Amino acid sequence: MKLALISAIVAAGVLSVGVARANPELSKSAGCVKCHEIDKKKKGPAFQESAKKYKANPDAEGAMFKSIMDPKGDHPEMKATPDEVKAVLKWVKTL
Repeated sequence: MKLALISAIVAAGVLSVGVARANPELSKSAGCVKCHEIDKKKKGPAFQESAKKYKANPDAEGAMFKSIMDPKGDHPEMKATPDEVKAVLKWVKTL
């Protein structure tokens, strides 16, 4: 039983590393990098700046997602799907 639990935890860790590495590419294909860079402000804030701003917020992903997807907000329309936005936000939160 313990071996199965340890294996599941290790597998989850390996998968999360793969997802984290994939999301810089997803941020490119979803069009995020037109306005954002990891460490520099462009039209929008740097991803690291957003991660720092929302670090203390337990609902950081939800708050950022709402801000990005709000049709009345100031975030420009993008080609990313809601699931892609969530995946990129999970990655941004790790920066």
